[in-house]
Amino acid sequence: MSIPSNLPLRNDLAGEEPYGAPQLDVPVCLNVNENPYPPSPAVVESIVERVRQIAPTLNRYPDREHMELRRALAHYLSKESFVDLEPEQLWAANGSNEIMLQVFQAFGGPGRTALGFAPTYSMYPEYARDTFTAWETVPRKSDFTLDVDAAVKAIAEVKPSIVLLTSPNNPTGTPASIEEVEALLAACEKADVEGAPQGAHPLLVVDEAYIEFRRPGKPSATTLIDKHPNLAVSRTMSKAFAYAGARVGYIAAQTGVIDSLRIVRMPYHLSAVTQAVALAALDHTDEQLAQVGHLRQTRDDLVQWLRAQTYKGTPLTVADTDSNFVFFGVFDDRDFIFNRLLDRGVLIRDVGPDGWLRVCMGTDEEIAEFKKAFVEVLRLAEQR
Repeated sequence: MSIPSNLPLRNDLAGEEPYGAPQLDVPVCLNVNENPYPPSPAVVESIVERVRQIAPTLNRYPDREHMELRRALAHYLSKESFVDLEPEQLWAANGSNEIMLQVFQAFGGPGRTALGFAPTYSMYPEYARDTFTAWETVPRKSDFTLDVDAAVKAIAEVKPSIVLLTSPNNPTGTPASIEEVEALLAACEKADVEGAPQGAHPLLVVDEAYIEFRRPGKPSATTLIDKHPNLAVSRTMSKAFAYAGARVGYIAAQTGVIDSLRIVRMPYHLSAVTQAVALAALDHTDEQLAQVGHLRQTRDDLVQWLRAQTYKGTPLTVADTDSNFVFFGVFDDRDFIFNRLLDRGVLIRDVGPDGWLRVCMGTDEEIAEFKKAFVEVLRLAEQR
């Protein structure tokens, strides 16, 4: 990428690269945590019909409050997480990335700080940079679980306006318990916010992008919303819903948070086509989520298989995961492993702490190809 010096690019953006995982044309792509199974024929037909119905109205702006979609999302959460929310407690945007950017626009800014727990999603510091918000992190424990005591202490000392907890965590897959969420909420509700009026408290944002892949019986943070005005729970339809190309994300919170986001949203930010496509998926939640159980089992089987492999005589370390991906290591040269897999047509992700790699769940055939290639690469590593 080359930006001419005669363009007045912001000083803090000089030398920066656009975010994005590699998009390479290889036989097995297991690097961006997509659902490998396409929408069902019934969903495709519903998409076509929904778009056909609104196509004659595309000369008009869409419903900027997307109330029909918000009602459908509330209905979905009542079935998926057993939580009763009003449509006014939901807000959607073009992927959870836009949701998070709106959060930073509304609650961050100059003189404000956002706090996360590293390693975590690599876009968070970019949202902070783009909104002139300071970014600080608290290290997770060696097994990537949350260090609650350190987190509570940091909330009191840093006085952030936003606290970001990803559960299951990206890139590690580590879930946070509902008790850990409650501990952070209690800390936020006591803490002040640097640069905010007296009486303001940090907003805890729980990023549940991968929540549908959690183990059965684990509650969602959405169950805490009605009791906590400083809680927001972000979700996406890109993962479990197999809708990465549709770009639909949403957030649940009390209406004060939602109304704050409405202040910073762009006019008519969610197109009529996007709303129609999202509604088509929500018409068929059972079909859309049909492969989640299978992917969950595929993940658990792969965790056990990886833990049985060795690298230079040492068993691999594999993080516990409630997501649709597996984080594993530790390699003294992860670039060698990554590149030799790529040579064999298998693309995974070199992300997170040095020495670790991440592979997302694919079809049975793709996972078989990954295993075959990985065994070959481990053998090459032994010979080095």
